[in-house]
Amino acid sequence: MLAPVDPMDAGPRKKAAATERLCVATRRVKPITDMIRFVVGPDGQVVADLKRKLPGRGVWVTATRQALAEAIRRKTLARAFKREVRVEPDLADRVEALLERSALDALAIARKAGALAAGFAKVEAALQRASVVALIHAADAGPDGLAKIAAAARRRTGSQAERIPVIELFSSAQLDLALGRANVIHAALLADRAGDSFLARCRSLERFRTGIPEDRHGAS
Repeated sequence: MLAPVDPMDAGPRKKAAATERLCVATRRVKPITDMIRFVVGPDGQVVADLKRKLPGRGVWVTATRQALAEAIRRKTLARAFKREVRVEPDLADRVEALLERSALDALAIARKAGALAAGFAKVEAALQRASVVALIHAADAGPDGLAKIAAAARRRTGSQAERIPVIELFSSAQLDLALGRANVIHAALLADRAGDSFLARCRSLERFRTGIPEDRHGAS
């Protein structure tokens, strides 16, 4: 079912609900999977509804920082609600923080499920078992460690090493906090449904930051 041209919706998404909506920034109809839903909180402040479950009427924006910044700057986000609302100037930063938190929460779940090998030696060992579906490096990782792990991947998988998704979206401090241990610079994601969730959320974060979903982050 296609969405109506009205950028708003009547409430949380349901199975039979429209799968496309109008972006108030670009004025283009897009799949809701490529968009972020915004609602008005009890205090009149506009907040992101990443799970599309919050009550109340929603307004949709293409899921990129650029589109959201444009909707804020031109006040199309605020006007679309057709009521008095408050849009904080740092809303884009808040959305990025939510996307980061969502991905890191999924990473923590993958660790609890036994689908993560953290630490240089464990990553090398995982590569030898050919069970790695993604490599995770801290954004502040040193070039030597990156080169050594890339070499280990090539030794095990040859030209297929370039097809292993590489995640470099988070600082070592963020990885430490998510995984409950210190000095996490390198990790390997193992085959598991929890890992699939992490990769999907990484794609959402990458798209928000750059506007371009990266194949190297697990898109097929």
